[in-house]
Amino acid sequence: MATTKKSTPKKTTRSPKSNESKPEAASALMELFVDEIKDIYWAEKHLVKTLPKLAKGAASEALRDAINEHLEVTKTHVSRLEEVFELLDKRPQAKKCEAMEGLAEEGAGVLEDTEAGTATRDVGIILAAQKTEHYEIATYGGLSVLAKTLNLTDVANLLDQTLAEEKEADDTLTNIAENNINVEASEE
Repeated sequence: MATTKKSTPKKTTRSPKSNESKPEAASALMELFVDEIKDIYWAEKHLVKTLPKLAKGAASEALRDAINEHLEVTKTHVSRLEEVFELLDKRPQAKKCEAMEGLAEEGAGVLEDTEAGTATRDVGIILAAQKTEHYEIATYGGLSVLAKTLNLTDVANLLDQTLAEEKEADDTLTNIAENNINVEASEE
């Protein structure tokens, strides 16, 4: 009976700068990264236009205040993305974000389909807003990791700041829902 020698798989290590040996890979990845920055830039600018409508439709003062506060933070996100473009030596340019457009339409649908002044409408507004926050959290999280992969530390730091603010907004909405609006809606 012949014995076979087990081969040990070779361990491959990837240096953090492995893209240097494949400029086309780095170029394609950078192109994708910039394209995604353009996408979220459009999304944030679109939110600056749509958040006031949600705030106006909210019955709860706490919800209205949270949306208006996040509107101001969103304006900062737009400015921060412009800073990202500058760090990338690119002109700020928006590319239509189909996902955000759909989420904004969903929020508008909540306003159309629910009765003004009700906690039920506020629940719908919170759900629509949290869907938006979750999209932004996923986007900024992925972009931050990608920026680190591309050795864009300053860009990653800016994206991480925005990511933290999006998570905070989501937590605020959850607290508002849990502390009164959901219960009020269940009693309407």
